[in-house]
Amino acid sequence: MNFCSNCAAPIVVKTPPGDHLPRFVCERCGSIHYKNPLLVLGCVPQWEDRILICRRAIEPRRGYWTVPAGFMENGETMQQAAARECMEEAMAQVEMGSLLAIVDVPGAHQVHVMFRARLYQPVFGPGPESLEVKLVTEAEIPWDDIAFPSGLFTLQKFFADRAAGREDHHFAELRGRFKPGTTSMPEPA
Repeated sequence: MNFCSNCAAPIVVKTPPGDHLPRFVCERCGSIHYKNPLLVLGCVPQWEDRILICRRAIEPRRGYWTVPAGFMENGETMQQAAARECMEEAMAQVEMGSLLAIVDVPGAHQVHVMFRARLYQPVFGPGPESLEVKLVTEAEIPWDDIAFPSGLFTLQKFFADRAAGREDHHFAELRGRFKPGTTSMPEPA
C-alpha cells in the first residue's frame, strides 16, 4: 500500500500508539490500514467413490491439479464461498458437507478452509480457471502433480477419514517449501 484510500496521502509503515505491530498509517488523516490474512475456501466434491479435481489454467501452479477452491468474497458464508468456487472452477453444483480441514499458511498470509461436499449430479466441466476437470478414484489422483500443500493435506485426510468411516476435522500449519513432484509436506511449524 502506497497511498491512503481515504485521503490519497502517502502511507508510512509504523507501529501506531497502543498497537504492537507495524501497520500502514496515514500521517495526514490518521487512518490505520490493516492488512489481514485472506480466507481461501474449497471443497472435495464426491460422486459415488470418486472425487472431482481441477487442472489449473492460471498461475500460480498452472497445469497442476487441485480441488475447487478460491478466495472468499464479502457477504458470503464459508460454505457459500466453497460452493461458488466449485461452480466457477468446475461448473458443478454441490451440497456442502462437514468441515474437513483448516490449514494455516502464514507465509502466504492465508487460511485455507476445506469442506466435504457431494455432487448433485455428475455434471461438470472446466470453468475459466481450469484446463480440465475430472472425476477420479483415490488410485487415479495425480499425487505428484498436486498444486498446493494444503490441497495435498486435504486429500490425504479426506481419504484416510473415508477409509476409517469417519469425518474428523483436521488442522495444520504449513511453513517452508513444498517440493513439487512429491507427496511430502513441508515441515510442520
